[in-house]
Amino acid sequence: MLAIPETKNALLSVRNLSVNFGSITAVADFSFEVREGETLAIVGESGCGKSTTALSILQLLPPLASCTGEILFASNDILKMKKRELRALRGGAISMIFQEPMTSLNPVLTVGKQITEVLRKHQSLDGRRARTRAVELLDLVRIPHPDKRFDEYPHRLSGGMRQRIMIAMAVACNPRILVADEPTTALDVTIQAQILELLDRLRRDLNMGLLLITHDLGIVNDWADRVIVMYAGRKCEEASTERFFREPRHPYTQKLMAASPNMIDPGYHYRDGPLSEIPGSINSALGEKGCPFAPRCGVVEERCRASVPSFREIAADHKIACVHYGQ
Repeated sequence: MLAIPETKNALLSVRNLSVNFGSITAVADFSFEVREGETLAIVGESGCGKSTTALSILQLLPPLASCTGEILFASNDILKMKKRELRALRGGAISMIFQEPMTSLNPVLTVGKQITEVLRKHQSLDGRRARTRAVELLDLVRIPHPDKRFDEYPHRLSGGMRQRIMIAMAVACNPRILVADEPTTALDVTIQAQILELLDRLRRDLNMGLLLITHDLGIVNDWADRVIVMYAGRKCEEASTERFFREPRHPYTQKLMAASPNMIDPGYHYRDGPLSEIPGSINSALGEKGCPFAPRCGVVEERCRASVPSFREIAADHKIACVHYGQ
């Protein structure tokens, strides 16, 4: 686990966030903080609401979505910001890196044009100074021959280099918060490690808060300071990384770890033997009155189906939503 700086001021506070798509609730009563200079990881299987939560921070959800609660940044509620204020916030004080850079980068604009566009909008740099700064940023994210890559188009670059371009754009204005939504999923293992090392170095250099959205517990173990486990739009466990991997308590967390090769043995291969699986699907939580994980839980009791368990502290730096822990 990485060391957390002594100063741990909350840069972003999400309070009781709920996101609905018509009659479907994607995120329910979700709260967390991103602190200065730390990496907070949100983990869970596909469909649990991780990306929806990330997109809600910068209000990038489709018009169908409706958000309630509070998303506080610099004492301002992002949910109440006007479009002009949101445009100034996006890419400036808060930036986001998406999973697939090829669909995020504009294929008809050069790499340099896309970076300078960010700089000219948020920092009012003229063309010459914007170009100089863009080349510096390409060098910062360790792009070889940055002055030449400035004039390249995205399709001429590898997946790893495109992701570095996205990171350069995201940190161009020295953001206070960087949201990384599955930033290494489309990359091979070697490039994954390089990208994560780069993000961690930038987090330390800029003293920013990093919100890392992932389903890979191996990444969480190596790079995160705190962990939140999400299931069916709700928070079911939160702890420091060290305590999280030493004492996973929620039945869902335990099943996630049992299904992860990295948690069994770093050298484990799927051909070495079958992995544990979680029967059923996350869709079984739809319409569930009690604990959303109850239909798939191996230790479910009748009281689990009566009401949604409250989220409470069971030890220092460790919170959980489960009736088996003092509900």
